[in-house]
Amino acid sequence: MTTTAPRQSVAAPPPPPPPSAGRRLGGLLLHWWRRLTAMRTAIILLFLLALAAVPGSLLPQRSLSQNNVNQYFADHPDLAPVLDRLYLFDVFSSPWFAAVYLLLFVSLIGCVVPRAAEHARALRTPPPPAPRNLLRLPDSAELSVPVPPAAAVDAVEEELRVRRFRVVRRDGGSAGSSGTAHSAGSSGTGPELSAEKGHLKETGNLVFHLSLLALLLGLAGGKLWGYEGSILVTEGQGFCNSFQQYDTYSAGPLVDSGDLSPLCVDLEQFTAEYEENLTAASFTADIRYGAPSAEGRPTTIGVNDPLRIDGDRVYVTGHGFSPTFSVTLPDGTAFSDLTVPFLPSDQQTMASEGALKLPDLPGQEEQLALEGFFAPTGLLQGGVLTSVDPRPLAPQVAVVAYQGYLGLDSGLPQSVYSLDASQIERGRLSEVGSANLSVGESLELPDGTRITFSGVKEFAALQYSHDPGQLWVLAAAIALLAGLLGMLLLRRERVFARARPGGEGGGTVLTLASLTRGGGESGTRSTALFDDLRGALATAAPARTASEPEVPPRD
Repeated sequence: MTTTAPRQSVAAPPPPPPPSAGRRLGGLLLHWWRRLTAMRTAIILLFLLALAAVPGSLLPQRSLSQNNVNQYFADHPDLAPVLDRLYLFDVFSSPWFAAVYLLLFVSLIGCVVPRAAEHARALRTPPPPAPRNLLRLPDSAELSVPVPPAAAVDAVEEELRVRRFRVVRRDGGSAGSSGTAHSAGSSGTGPELSAEKGHLKETGNLVFHLSLLALLLGLAGGKLWGYEGSILVTEGQGFCNSFQQYDTYSAGPLVDSGDLSPLCVDLEQFTAEYEENLTAASFTADIRYGAPSAEGRPTTIGVNDPLRIDGDRVYVTGHGFSPTFSVTLPDGTAFSDLTVPFLPSDQQTMASEGALKLPDLPGQEEQLALEGFFAPTGLLQGGVLTSVDPRPLAPQVAVVAYQGYLGLDSGLPQSVYSLDASQIERGRLSEVGSANLSVGESLELPDGTRITFSGVKEFAALQYSHDPGQLWVLAAAIALLAGLLGMLLLRRERVFARARPGGEGGGTVLTLASLTRGGGESGTRSTALFDDLRGALATAAPARTASEPEVPPRD
């Protein structure tokens, strides 16, 4: 009877302790860092950045033209507030655009810097040894040449160096066990070499991505140290580069008012030309610019032809009309050449609206204001003034006069181009007269004040921009294009050669193989290379012509 020993149970090893909270958090952060710095993520963020810039091209932006934004609000009263809450009128300063921009910047840094370090190591690393069996490579051949193995490899090396290959020559040795036979093309006794070129392809790739980083840095620098301001300037008037003089301005967080360039610009004449269908053909402004104490230099600028001086630019972004009034008080005191810009409400006919405020008239207890509608080519239809042509062929203005309290000292901001409607609703401003006036006609108020429409001038909407990163951006864009061309047009090539004695027939059996990435069909290029190598070997052995490639059957 066989006795079976009782089976002893083996205790299972205890489960590993769970990772600590800090380790789990570190692993999660590392996972997301790798996802963020992947090239795929950088491409997606770049696409999102380009997509986010589309609204900035389709919708008017406050940084470029507040007037166009106001016109959009007037044309789309329901849609415009919704778009404004989404920052679509301030796309390039919106939080969501800045978030995409920052993520792209971090992703590119995490992606490109390790690749640059790896590429620097590759530049110092010699070409790898020849593979064990060269004939297994897709582009390979064998040549029988009537020269010793060393001379055959010398001829190949010379030809490759002429083609700017980096060449490393090695002494071959048996790669297999003793007594083991090797097929043709396998490693054996005899010299061999490895050559490569085309590192500039990866260099172009890195230059492209580093230039993209430099481009983002230039744009960010322009936002941090740049500023711009917009102002309406009537003919015969001017402005100096000061935040206090601009109608609207924006400045980077690192800009101080004392950093502004000392430059003044005077508008001497504005000229607008129109096609036969009354569409604008060109806008030009004759200006004089210089330091505040200098006489100034004359020049002409246009919409796409700004004034450029020491990195600053002055653009023409729009135009309009400034009606001129004269006011004569009951005591005979006269005020002439009271010019105020009227903002266009219809870009097609240049019909404009505006206001003239006179808060400090001598001897008058009440303040005076005019609110009007200007038509460059006016036409009365049923007693209502309309404009039929953007050219000032028959200028007319419809004015409504108010007297009372304007509320300018109330501490509440109000537009200089319109009256405060709340003052009219409260009865603090009362209408005292209205009329449609042509040039030279007057409106007389009940107290004897006479208001005369004396003429019209044109104004130019000018934008002053300072961007210290523009040259940096230009250089980065040129480098980006050069890197892209190098990445697309150059190719990475490796060539291997191994020579072994030809056996009883004498001579040498030379095995060649190449690998090509990018820049065209590898087979075509390797055939041309092998033809050149064949010619070099024929020159090295003039007594005999190198034989045609003989490719043995493969296993």
